Amino acid sequence: MKARYQYRFYPTDQQRLSLAQLFGCVRVVWNDALAICKQSDKLPGYSKLSAQLTQSKKTEERKWLVDVSSVPLQQSLRNLDSAYRNFFNSRNGKRKGGKMGTPKFKKKTNQQSAEFTKAAFSIKDGEVYLAKIGNLKPIWSRELPSEPSSVTVIKDCAGRYFLSFVVEVEPVTIEAKNQSIGIDLGVATFAVMSNGERAIAPNYFNLDRKIRSLQRKLARQQKGSNRRNKTRLSIAKLHNRITDLRKDFLHKLSTKVVSENQTIVLEDLNVSGMVKNRHLARVISLQGWREFRTMCEAKSDKFSRQFTVISRWEPTSQICSNCGFKWGKIDLSIRSILCINCGVEHCRDENASKNIEMVGIGNWHDLKRAGSDSKTTSVANCCELPRITVASAR
Repeated sequence: MKARYQYRFYPTDQQRLSLAQLFGCVRVVWNDALAICKQSDKLPGYSKLSAQLTQSKKTEERKWLVDVSSVPLQQSLRNLDSAYRNFFNSRNGKRKGGKMGTPKFKKKTNQQSAEFTKAAFSIKDGEVYLAKIGNLKPIWSRELPSEPSSVTVIKDCAGRYFLSFVVEVEPVTIEAKNQSIGIDLGVATFAVMSNGERAIAPNYFNLDRKIRSLQRKLARQQKGSNRRNKTRLSIAKLHNRITDLRKDFLHKLSTKVVSENQTIVLEDLNVSGMVKNRHLARVISLQGWREFRTMCEAKSDKFSRQFTVISRWEPTSQICSNCGFKWGKIDLSIRSILCINCGVEHCRDENASKNIEMVGIGNWHDLKRAGSDSKTTSVANCCELPRITVASAR
């Protein structure tokens, strides 16, 4: 299986100029090819776009494209061709996931990147040589597991530089401590495990409040001014800070969960529908539920684990995990539930995580049968325990 290893580096002043020229050429080639695709009745393939790139280098307007390596320019055309193929496959139903949009024109203020294949880069004595750029000295936080097949130079919106290598990794065999685990994702508590453990996400509130304040300031500033550009960089740095905090938390949690359990079960959440609630949209978007699911799925392949996602329509919050009695749909404000059938008091999230685990490992039918066989009275007695209790805190 393939994986990406990313390292940060600090270029010299001359290398910054060379990289800026390279990013500009890659951006121009992409935009020119995209404009041709939008104007054509029939979509031209990579071969025709490559031939037109060769002809444009001979013109007076684009002769400066020969000053940079031709490999990133060709890779830009391949990426555009792949983007269009993914778009059509998404529309035809051949590609899983949500429907993709058409490729868009690249901007100078967005993230910049350029991809080099084996013919245009080499690694020697801890330095990475890129064609017509020179030797770069990345910070090797960890060793590469194998020879990389390609490397991508990235400059993010905040001005940071990274080298991203594509390498081949072998699956790792680690003995699991537990057989299975169910995980219920939430807002107040990011993840509640079926074994009783809880994971609290970092607090992004202060950083998010600063971003909103700076965005209001940005809207009042004149476009193209130096102060507006300075504010834009401040916003990008805060966004990167939130992204780094979230990635660090999700990587540590997903590695811990996958390494300790043989079977990992998650619930298929309708995130796109949940963010339509304007009161919870910002909080839900900051959590990174989908990113956590993607990490768990990728690391399950790496550690030879079984990863399962159950349907979103399973009533995991409406059934007692102890006896199977179905008490029905309850309000989100209710955090503690007392089952009138078995008398066990459940935390809402822990009960849901246990039900998620049972559905994932195939014990859900036994749970339903136990619930249907249980006997309950239609009228409550005066001494009967209350059905639902509300916790003092969410």
